[in-house]
Amino acid sequence: MPVTNTPLASSLRIRVQTGTNANGQPIYRVRTYNRVKPEATDQDVYDVAQALGGLQVYPVSAISRINEGDLSAGA
Repeated sequence: MPVTNTPLASSLRIRVQTGTNANGQPIYRVRTYNRVKPEATDQDVYDVAQALGGLQVYPVSAISRINEGDLSAGA
């Protein structure tokens, strides 16, 4: 039986480097933006993340998208 994934929710995570610790290792913080439309394309989400990153005080080190879906066995 094939499995069907029904998109339920999506969120955007932007990781920023807020500084360094005493050993010179980077310190990161994550900004999470919920309620991203699941049907939005990855390119559109990335473009929005770039725009939001431009508004941040700290430099962006990573952009992630987290998708949540309902898996069900098809008939």
